[in-house]
Amino acid sequence: MSFFLADNIISSLGFNTRETFSSLLSGEIGIKQIDNKEYYPEPFPASMIDENRLNVEFKRVAEKYSNTSDHTKLEKMLIVSIDEALSSTNVNIFSTKTAIILSTTKGNINLLASNEKDLFETDRVLLWKLGDVIRDFFENPNQTIVISNACISGVLAINTAAMYINSGLYDNVVVTGGDIVSRFVVSGFMSFLSLSPTACKPFDEKRDGLSLGEAAATIILGYSTDDEQKLVFKGGASANDANHISGPSRNGEGSYIAIKKAIIEAKISTTDIDHISAHGTATPYNDEMENIAIDRHNLCAAPVNSIKGYLGHTLGAAGIVETAILLEEMRQNTILKTAGFNNLGVSKPIFVTDRIIKKDLKCCLKMASGFGGSNAALIITKTES
Repeated sequence: MSFFLADNIISSLGFNTRETFSSLLSGEIGIKQIDNKEYYPEPFPASMIDENRLNVEFKRVAEKYSNTSDHTKLEKMLIVSIDEALSSTNVNIFSTKTAIILSTTKGNINLLASNEKDLFETDRVLLWKLGDVIRDFFENPNQTIVISNACISGVLAINTAAMYINSGLYDNVVVTGGDIVSRFVVSGFMSFLSLSPTACKPFDEKRDGLSLGEAAATIILGYSTDDEQKLVFKGGASANDANHISGPSRNGEGSYIAIKKAIIEAKISTTDIDHISAHGTATPYNDEMENIAIDRHNLCAAPVNSIKGYLGHTLGAAGIVETAILLEEMRQNTILKTAGFNNLGVSKPIFVTDRIIKKDLKCCLKMASGFGGSNAALIITKTES
């Protein structure tokens, strides 16, 4: 059995999970107008971290590990996140029985820019190299496992970690993920005409596109022997709807299958699910597809929220960021409202949260979807104390 041992979030709203969650509870929105021509010729909304704070935190961690090497912004984010998560556990990062899984979609893509391409060796832009940099910093003996499957990467990485632990291959797995806002990423989404001019509005009738965000997050899974109340990975699955290179299936087939397989693996019933953390990008097709998948599982009464109205879409980090937030919701028995949501704008009568809800959360579902028709889901349950 895989337990959630620790987690961390580095975001525009905080540099640990509790700080970020506190900001979310207060309704703070991390998405701001960015007016910087290095990213895009025109202003655009995005959620970006405090680089000055990042540099201070990274210097502290680098001194702790006696590491004097130069690191990119993303590498600093990931390293600070991993260190903070490790600090609250007894996990031995130097052990052969501890693995690192890295989730990212673009990695150090900013190093392709003309003003940054000469700052590091040319292979630093490659995802496997990013994994090596993280492994080398922490002196972990195992090759970093890199998972890059569009925007389900984070949830898929958590599912993979649990599989490794449950099979006995590793005792602990450090799942970390991150992506940054860059000219490449902004230009790409602008070319799809998929960015909202304001902070995104998941599931709302006036939603008009997604918002970008940058973040790093870490979740550590492993065995647990203490008697305290625990959060447990119960099941996870993925499925591809084979619909379109970017657009999801209109009937939610891939998401429906992923949820169904996760429920079967978890050995639960849909009636056990107390809360759903949706992918919720605020694009017309994604939200409608998820809404249909939820309805097909007769889960319309379960409170559903999306975090992207606060932090934007953090790409390869999203599944880890949002799972860490879901874990904190379960610890505090508190469901966050969906920022930007006012009136239901999808076809099925799902229960999208427009307020904070206090509820005993014993079993929750996390959903994820991404380009290429990819979908993933995982189930978390709470043991009795």
